[in-house]
Amino acid sequence: MNTVLILGASGNFGSHAAAAFSRAGWQVRRYKRGSDIAAAAQGVDVVVNAMNPPGYRNWAKFQPEIAALGLKAARVSGATLLVPGNVYNFGTAAAPWGVDTPQRPQTRKGRIRVAMEQSLRDATDVQVIILRGGDFIADGGGQGVFGLVVAKQLGKGVVTAMGDMNAAHAYAYLPDMARAAVELAAARDSLPRFADIPFAGHRLSIRQIADTYAALLNRSMRIKPFGWWMLRLASPFMVLARELLEMRYLASHPHWMENTELRRYLPDFKPTTTEAMLSAAMPASLAPHPARPADARS
Repeated sequence: MNTVLILGASGNFGSHAAAAFSRAGWQVRRYKRGSDIAAAAQGVDVVVNAMNPPGYRNWAKFQPEIAALGLKAARVSGATLLVPGNVYNFGTAAAPWGVDTPQRPQTRKGRIRVAMEQSLRDATDVQVIILRGGDFIADGGGQGVFGLVVAKQLGKGVVTAMGDMNAAHAYAYLPDMARAAVELAAARDSLPRFADIPFAGHRLSIRQIADTYAALLNRSMRIKPFGWWMLRLASPFMVLARELLEMRYLASHPHWMENTELRRYLPDFKPTTTEAMLSAAMPASLAPHPARPADARS
């Protein structure tokens, strides 16, 4: 039986990865922050480093420490290291974004991510897989921007736009992305030493999301702009507000991910359909809450 150690197993990607690896028959270990990483990693085949800076803050301090922790776990065990990547690296480059897109971030967090990934690329003694996705979408809405902002008022017939409602945006459905992580981990012997793999997921605008929900719920949907002014007022004394404001440009800059690398390594991978994904992502308070059909992939 293969064994995976997951750092950040209580977070968005980490919890979905733990569930997906378990369903696939892997033995799953969950790392407890602050415990002995060398002991936790003994005998594991894959390390998933899904740990994030606490409270989405102090990236300059925590991201290098988190990256080093994952590398240490992989080194002491000889395991493959799998890391969920994001789109901060690309700044305002023209889409689609992929392995050949210049990484010229325009934010502090983007520059930190680029430096962190370079440290993984430079670790030539460790096999590294970066599975790079857009904004997360989870069943029941989830704890990301989609669930907490975009679809929060869906029950009132409102979809919230944090920027240009017509701009294409990259979304990663977490059950799909976690399933891809498991399949890549299983195929690790056929992957290069450093694999940067964009996860295309879904390319959707807020208008398309609103139209899809209007059809699913058989009711009209209103698109409401997000009140960024509230974060600007809070930013002088609220770190999280400043961190979110820094990434505001992504809400209006059209971007989506290409799928070439994922198709190369997982040619049979099929994502959940847009309709089934958005149906499953409705807030849990909506009744009836449509379950994601088992055969909803196409």
